[in-house]
Amino acid sequence: MRNSVEFSVYGDYALFTDPLTKLGGEKLSYQVPTYQAIKGICESIYWKPTILMIVDEIRVMKAIRMESKGVRPIDYSGGNTLANYTYLKDVHYQVRCHFEFNMNRPDMAYDRNEHKHHNILMRSVKAGGRRDIFLGTRECQGYVEPCRFGEGESYYDDYGEIHLGTMVHGINYPDETGRDQLEVRLWQPVMKDGIISFPRPEECSQVRVIAEMQPKRFDSSDVESADQLLASWGEEEYL
Repeated sequence: MRNSVEFSVYGDYALFTDPLTKLGGEKLSYQVPTYQAIKGICESIYWKPTILMIVDEIRVMKAIRMESKGVRPIDYSGGNTLANYTYLKDVHYQVRCHFEFNMNRPDMAYDRNEHKHHNILMRSVKAGGRRDIFLGTRECQGYVEPCRFGEGESYYDDYGEIHLGTMVHGINYPDETGRDQLEVRLWQPVMKDGIISFPRPEECSQVRVIAEMQPKRFDSSDVESADQLLASWGEEEYL
């Protein structure tokens, strides 16, 4: 796709938490990132409400290894607790993604300039992202740099298929779906030779409603204010 981007993301540790393990205060990472975690990394590189980042596939470059650590989570009742968090260790992924315009945000129609957003996205990848990159949780710092998807050697080249069971795919937000509810998506990923191809969010069949939620509404005055900024500052300075 002409508005696609490819990059590698890596770090010493990652924690893509399996929500089933949080009930007792412990945290255990999934073996691979969720769609939502990779989407969050894409949005840390570059985000605007005009666009939706769509993750196409990831490639796992290093062997999946885990390490448990004893941590002291914040106890707001004043107690002193100890929990075990199980992290992924020494992770490296290649990511291929693209963006589409969010048609559920008509207030941002004036900003639907594909060429502009793709250029900014590519520059942001080269700069390592506009915001800090986290691999699942804030204590797991990540780093981003451009790459060509598929280049280099992966630990799982010619490894075959690995079925990863049921995982969280991601979250449906009202301003992205047009529905007045917050939803969670589930799926059963299969990693083939180190590559996981993600279905689009609307293609996930296992969807559960979490809560009723209204998207934030913007009136015409917000759009007029943005237009005035563009006119007075000039587009390049505004960007």
